[in-house]
Amino acid sequence: MGAIQPYAWGSRDALPGIMGLPPTGEPQAELWLGAHPRAPSVLRRSGTDRPLDQAIADDPIGELGAGTAQRFGGELPFLLKILAVEQPLSLQTHPTRVQAQAGFDSENEQGISLDSERRLYRDPNHKPELICALEPFTALCGLRPPDSAAALFDSLDVAALDPAISLLRAGEVAPVIRWLLEHTPESGSMIAQKVVSACSKPGPFSEERRWAVHIGEQHPGDIGVAIALMLNLVHLNPGQALFLGAGNLHLYLHGVAVEIMANSDNVLRGGLTAKHVDVPALLDVVDCRPHEVPVQAPTGPCFTFRTPVPDFSLTRVELAGSRRFTPDGPEIVLCASGSVRVAGHEITGGQAVWVPGEAGQFEMAGSGLVFRAATGA
Repeated sequence: MGAIQPYAWGSRDALPGIMGLPPTGEPQAELWLGAHPRAPSVLRRSGTDRPLDQAIADDPIGELGAGTAQRFGGELPFLLKILAVEQPLSLQTHPTRVQAQAGFDSENEQGISLDSERRLYRDPNHKPELICALEPFTALCGLRPPDSAAALFDSLDVAALDPAISLLRAGEVAPVIRWLLEHTPESGSMIAQKVVSACSKPGPFSEERRWAVHIGEQHPGDIGVAIALMLNLVHLNPGQALFLGAGNLHLYLHGVAVEIMANSDNVLRGGLTAKHVDVPALLDVVDCRPHEVPVQAPTGPCFTFRTPVPDFSLTRVELAGSRRFTPDGPEIVLCASGSVRVAGHEITGGQAVWVPGEAGQFEMAGSGLVFRAATGA
């Protein structure tokens, strides 16, 4: 069984719809499937329930397999989720492994509690991620080329953005982000209000403008709305996926998707949130180089998306009948829709099966959309 995270930006009906449950009336943003200590899944065997992280700690070789246990220090290296995004998330990025270890150690030395609102690094791990749309999914991610960002800002005709436009025309991106984030709350709020007002008028970059207005309504006076306009607007159709590496500044806007990531909950925020924002820490991590946004699309009923990290892989399976798989390590097999039988267990939407690393070949049978979460190459 997975753990529901009731974050305020979540949909009230998407996850209940997938899981065949009545809505609670409260937001249900994420379903976590994995062994992260903040919200481990429950492993049910012979009528007994145990947290997955505890089962792995007690028998890492039996649960993970000898190879995975050795490669990843006896821990499951990935976390699988279903995201149900109703309102835009915070503007955020994630650290490299080296940055995460340094930040985690520093906050421990400072005595900052793991559950403190000021805590940025809740574990010493990096957090690359891959997201695959279940429904049409919209995101802002990766910084635009500076000339494109300059053209968008210039089209708004907001004089307060002139210093940013000059820097962007000179190819400077990092100083613009710093300049925006280091405004006082009063001056930042003034710029944000002018940006949102300008975006409400007709002009080029019309879809970006509409999203900026929506973001501004959710977070009035937050300078993060200007930074959001510096990101690429990306649409994923069902089945399409997007990989985000460390430092990639991003903002999920709307939709439902399966997400897999390294087993981490480290998030550095740049605004559009009521949570703690640490500007120097964000600037230390964010990658200010322009990012291409390569969208991956499945080319067959069983397709593994490309991921350049060893922590995880994700395979999308359109199942109609039966197939046999021989995994190289542990897997979490998630049914996103339909009804399937995995390694002898019947599951439907939102349910998952843990396949231990030493289990060997297993069969999947039935009809539905299934995702296999595993370690990477």
